[in-house]
Amino acid sequence: MDLRLDGDTAVVTASSSGLGFASAASLAADGANVVICGRTPERLDEAEAALADEPGEVLAIEADVTDRGDVAALVEATVDEFGGLDHVVTSAGGVPPGTFDDATDEQWRGAFDTLVMSAVWTLREARPHLTDSDAGTVTCITSTSVREAIDGLVLSNAVRRAVIGLVKTVSREWAPDVRANAVLPGAHETARIEELVEDAMDRGEYDSYEEGLADWASDIPLARIGDPSELGDAVAFLASERASFVNGAALPVDGGRLRS
Repeated sequence: MDLRLDGDTAVVTASSSGLGFASAASLAADGANVVICGRTPERLDEAEAALADEPGEVLAIEADVTDRGDVAALVEATVDEFGGLDHVVTSAGGVPPGTFDDATDEQWRGAFDTLVMSAVWTLREARPHLTDSDAGTVTCITSTSVREAIDGLVLSNAVRRAVIGLVKTVSREWAPDVRANAVLPGAHETARIEELVEDAMDRGEYDSYEEGLADWASDIPLARIGDPSELGDAVAFLASERASFVNGAALPVDGGRLRS
């Protein structure tokens, strides 16, 4: 399917690795100019190099999405380089695991800045440019935890839901000029999953990496975890005119694990 993204410009936050990178890769593969960002220069350089052969142009900018000034500079650099901005994809790093009794005030505030304010600042800076676009879109990457709480992840369970409220609100307030949607990824084989499985192996919970992945997939009807590119392709679709009547949606990309 031709997503007709040639010549469009997209910003994908927290995109030097993981699902943010996968989203940037899918957008670039479909011809969009893509701006990626991250806090670690070495990882950002690797990500830019990995996307060098895609049809769309790629610009890498060092930025911390929990810093409002960095976010403003990111959007400004995008518009300076490409003359406008058509699509915003918000992604962010994970927040610490733990139960309610474990979480400190500092962790709550940090989680809110990481997961919510990073999206707020990005959308605020991007708004005038998205409105000027002929096909402005916002896609926020959240988690299936906004539908069903995950044990031991109180910060993610509680705070990520604010992003869904944000998306639903702007999908109405900014329409018809801008569409806004969210994707709810389940387990995908990112560096984060690899780290969690390897840590569990060190604790003696699994005898092999393959056993760990199988355990993660045990309650997924498709009997496997996702490839990050599968999430990226869903993001690219939502940004495209092929999804032109999709607005205010929260799309699970989880192999059918959610029961709600």
